[in-house]
Amino acid sequence: MPVNRNALIRYRTIDHCLQNRRRKWTLEDLIDACADALYEYQGINTGVSRRTIQADIEMMRSNKLGYEAPIVVVDKKYYTYEDKNYSITNSPLNQQDMQVLTEVSDLLKQFKGFGHFADINEMVSKLEDKIYTQKTQSPPVIDFEKNDNLKGLEWIEVIRKAIVAKQTLCITYQSFKARDASTFCFSAYLLKEYRNRWFVLGQSHARNSPMLTLALDRIKTVEEHEEGYRENTRIDLATYYNDVLGVTKSPGQRDNEVVFWVDDANAPYVVTKPLHHTQKLLKEQDGGKIFSIRVIMNFELERELLGFGAKLRVLGPRTLVRQIKSQLSKALDRYTIEHRSPAAEPDDQSRS
Repeated sequence: MPVNRNALIRYRTIDHCLQNRRRKWTLEDLIDACADALYEYQGINTGVSRRTIQADIEMMRSNKLGYEAPIVVVDKKYYTYEDKNYSITNSPLNQQDMQVLTEVSDLLKQFKGFGHFADINEMVSKLEDKIYTQKTQSPPVIDFEKNDNLKGLEWIEVIRKAIVAKQTLCITYQSFKARDASTFCFSAYLLKEYRNRWFVLGQSHARNSPMLTLALDRIKTVEEHEEGYRENTRIDLATYYNDVLGVTKSPGQRDNEVVFWVDDANAPYVVTKPLHHTQKLLKEQDGGKIFSIRVIMNFELERELLGFGAKLRVLGPRTLVRQIKSQLSKALDRYTIEHRSPAAEPDDQSRS
């Protein structure tokens, strides 16, 4: 039974709604959500009938598409999944899914090679590899970096939509350093990925609050809020992260020229994979090469430089040299302080 694109959008919208167990979903709620999704993705503004959504729910419950979704009605009114961990996205891709993915892949391939769309090359490769493995039931031929245990990915689409719609969010957040979670209104401006971890840059509505970068894996809940959205008037989002390694910075911070030496054995790796887009090769000296980058000094920079161990030496600025030396000294202390493990100590019987 062929399924058109509009139906797939409705199925995924219903699935997304029913996964959100913090809200009770009536049939009317699902109708409204599907109508909004069709308008956003397809530009269709004719609404969705009650009969259509009822038929969609029955189709999702059946095995015709391979979903067999455990959709139940609570209190004769509210729709939900009986299994809170269920999602149709966990089901194998069916023929209709594959057809849509193939169409999308063919469309995106037309833009490969265009400078403005250079970022889609990896996306197309991932999509083609997924289609190939699904069609042939073969192992993937490309092994992309991934973290299957990464948390917070469910907030990406919610936050992206809020940014586009200029919608204020109510976020409950708990950093690694905080003992308790806090809840606050937040205007999101930019989603940022760094080393397979996602962050959102935005403005808390608390008085005199600085610009915040929140890790998505530390977010507990995200909900829309009626308070007015606060437009970004402070920073250029297109260039905000240009002078930083990672995501840790504050508006007004000044960058520094960071100079470092790398031994000859490892210098080729730094040449072929620069630490930052501002990297320059200054000269060769003492069995290695000296490079420079112009960045804000932060935790991520220190971690990157320390990762080279004895293969790299920071030459400037002096404040960074002192910080790196301090960290290396502390690391050395971890190995020089003797700790006798319980397993190494003889028991009472062996002493007799």
